[in-house]
Amino acid sequence: MTPRSQPLVWRARWLHLPAPPEVNSRAVAVLPTASYPRSVITLTDVARHKILGLMAKDPRKDLALRFSIDGRGPGGYRYRLGFTPLAERSPADRAIDAGGFQVLIDHETAPKVEGVSIDFVETLQESGFKIENPNSPWADPLAQAVQRVLDDDINPAVAAHGGFVVLHEVKEGVAYIELHGGCQGCGMASVTLREGIEVRLKEMVPGIKEIVDVTDHAVGANPYYAPSEDGHSPLKE
Repeated sequence: MTPRSQPLVWRARWLHLPAPPEVNSRAVAVLPTASYPRSVITLTDVARHKILGLMAKDPRKDLALRFSIDGRGPGGYRYRLGFTPLAERSPADRAIDAGGFQVLIDHETAPKVEGVSIDFVETLQESGFKIENPNSPWADPLAQAVQRVLDDDINPAVAAHGGFVVLHEVKEGVAYIELHGGCQGCGMASVTLREGIEVRLKEMVPGIKEIVDVTDHAVGANPYYAPSEDGHSPLKE
């Protein structure tokens, strides 16, 4: 993003606003859509009107919405949405007319978000932008298999303790992972890793020989259990 872009905060596949309710990753009903080139993105009418409303409240004029990938998180990619002056569009940006505003996508992000849909969901339990991306962040089939186990099995379990697991890479049968949220710095992190995550990945992904935790647990801000506490792993419940 450009230095003066004002981000809409991201979390995993969900993005929420600067003063939002909490974010949740529950599935939602499909809403009517306003479609743009299938090779790029699709916005629901709800998402488009929400963005237009936020733009109208911004004191700056002639804004565009910048959409970019900002690393990896639970579920695959992490995303960033933010308003930026249209005049700051880069020659390499791909600009999409979204019906009342331009969406700017940098050249590195563009091929990774082909076919993406962006929705806005607001219920009593959740509020935020939901992004569905059919593209895997991994080209390696072994890494893809590890990511599926994280998405479908491990992350839903550790979410009970406010945590999530991110895959950094798979190299020569070794999966390098990082723990976040309530799992970072948690007193039961080693148990969750060795008796939960490692066991399940080795069972469900033939070819995985070892799991390496690259987490900096010393900077964990909100561990579910303090480092000195005993407890139980969410993967052993």
